Amino acid sequence: MTGIRVLVGTRKGAFILTSDGRRDRWDVSGPHFGGWEMYHLKGSPVNPDRLYASQSNGWFGQLIQRSENGGRSWEPVGNEFRYEGDAGTHQGYDGAPQPWRFTRVWHLEPSPDDPDTVYAGVEDGALFRSTDGGKGWRELPGLRGHGSGPSWQPGGGGLCLHTIMLEPSRPGRIIVAISAAGAFRSDDAGESWRPINRGLQSEGIPDPDAEIGHCVHHIEAHPSRPDVLFMQKHWDVMRSDDAGESWHEISGDLPTDFGFPIAVHAHEPDTVYVVPIKSDSEHFPLDGRLRVYRSRTGGNEWEPLTEGLPQRDCYVNVLRDAMAVDSFDPCGIYFGTTGGQVYVSADAGDRWAPIVRDLPAVLSVEVQTLP
Repeated sequence: MTGIRVLVGTRKGAFILTSDGRRDRWDVSGPHFGGWEMYHLKGSPVNPDRLYASQSNGWFGQLIQRSENGGRSWEPVGNEFRYEGDAGTHQGYDGAPQPWRFTRVWHLEPSPDDPDTVYAGVEDGALFRSTDGGKGWRELPGLRGHGSGPSWQPGGGGLCLHTIMLEPSRPGRIIVAISAAGAFRSDDAGESWRPINRGLQSEGIPDPDAEIGHCVHHIEAHPSRPDVLFMQKHWDVMRSDDAGESWHEISGDLPTDFGFPIAVHAHEPDTVYVVPIKSDSEHFPLDGRLRVYRSRTGGNEWEPLTEGLPQRDCYVNVLRDAMAVDSFDPCGIYFGTTGGQVYVSADAGDRWAPIVRDLPAVLSVEVQTLP
């Protein structure tokens, strides 16, 4: 029977959870890098033993770690992130120009076909690529330089590039999302870019055709339908059927359409999961009840999934990179909370159980199927 590896990044270290295909008993390894903020861990789709981790600390800065043995040991690799050319400025929180400044890596995305190529989304919002397994990094400057970069403004968590989508069937296509600039697409491997935000509506941006300034929280797609994108936005759950050329709202009967993560079932392209929270100022579940919502129709019609989840006095949050799915049948759904719990549903969301409790606040959850 094949196995599963769940990579968990937290405020104070990384944890690796492993199980077999039944997903009912788990081994917990960690903390790795205890005391460090681990913004994201991701495994190579080509080499399951190779893992990348983004390690950050206010005193010592940013480190990228790499493992060649599934997380049993790690080594720091290249950690020089320099903006290309004259970096210029973007808008600060107050609207005044401020220089671009590298702070941390929010998201790592290994290539689906080359174990040595990996992308990094950083704050302040830029995309970097390494072609030597993380040893050297080079910015793809066309993103910031496409025209609107000087007017980008940070969201509540900073000007972070947090979503990177690579499409194996179209090697040149890259889709990214930046809080609070919006979503952008390249069709030539990152050389040129354009915003893909038509149809998004955002408070403070009354222009319905505004190209930038939208606070996108996360985007996902099913591999079999890469042009169908699902977005959790700062208010609103959205869908695009044309690779981001246009968007329409699918919040439907959700009790609130504010949240951070969104995920798509591994085998059912129209089955989507979100975790609504009360509001942009109260980052906890409505009525203190932790509920995942599932749509089996690609949006608008949603059902609450509650079995095994706390339904009273629960005030945790689920962050944008803290939800993932596995490739088993039935599909497993995973999420981690700011209260340190990691939950699994081995039946596509019908029933939930905690894998582990009392970790530091969970920042990211990723899943690997093991041979």
